[in-house]
Amino acid sequence: MIYDQPSIFPFGLRIDEPVTTITDLAVSFVCIYAFYKLNRINLKNKVHLYLKYYFLSMGIATAIGGIIGHGFLYLFEAQWESPEKLVNIISNIFGRNLLKDVANPWKLPGWLTSMFSIMLVERASIEYARPLINSKVGTFFALFNVIELVTFVSVTFITLNFFFVEIHSAYGLLVIVLSFNLVVFIKTRKKGSKLFLIAVGLSAIGALFFMNQWGLSPWFNHFDISHVFMTFSAIYFYKGAKEVLQDPVL
Repeated sequence: MIYDQPSIFPFGLRIDEPVTTITDLAVSFVCIYAFYKLNRINLKNKVHLYLKYYFLSMGIATAIGGIIGHGFLYLFEAQWESPEKLVNIISNIFGRNLLKDVANPWKLPGWLTSMFSIMLVERASIEYARPLINSKVGTFFALFNVIELVTFVSVTFITLNFFFVEIHSAYGLLVIVLSFNLVVFIKTRKKGSKLFLIAVGLSAIGALFFMNQWGLSPWFNHFDISHVFMTFSAIYFYKGAKEVLQDPVL
């Protein structure tokens, strides 16, 4: 496995994964900028609300992930005792080998915030497509969206395993965001939905690099490459958000 190399500074301070930290902060910068720009748009509807807070929460999540999760995690010591009975139940479903690695609990703030942000972009996509879908379908997925988030947050909190964050993101982007925007694009050819589909595609490519641990060097590993794709994905989500808000589905 290829890891980013630490950078040493005076007084014993170090950044354990400097490139990974920087690329995480690049994602955060784009998201915070997108939130700032969208927040200045004078609209009051659910799509606008969900999209702007998607960018804000994702910006916070990637900043926490970069600074605490990758750069300075060694400064954050924590012990975690997961409920054994619940872990056993989850292990019987997913296998003990998957759950053997327990992360530092200080990873949770970034993980859980990112899961909340994925929930918001899911809801934005559902609301965007509502005029084109059966009302019961929209209501079902809006409700299931909350159940899904609570379930994955709970399992992640219990197991401290990033696998469930990945599954939640994959479901949210590849099933919900992709499907609802594909419906809009097929029926209306809206530019906003097309840009969202491109953004999901870029996220999926980044996920492939991450899951397969494809890295170029210790200084530019699979984390860094996936963050680069996430940065471009965030740019396309922002471009799509502007189009969606300017040209909604009527």
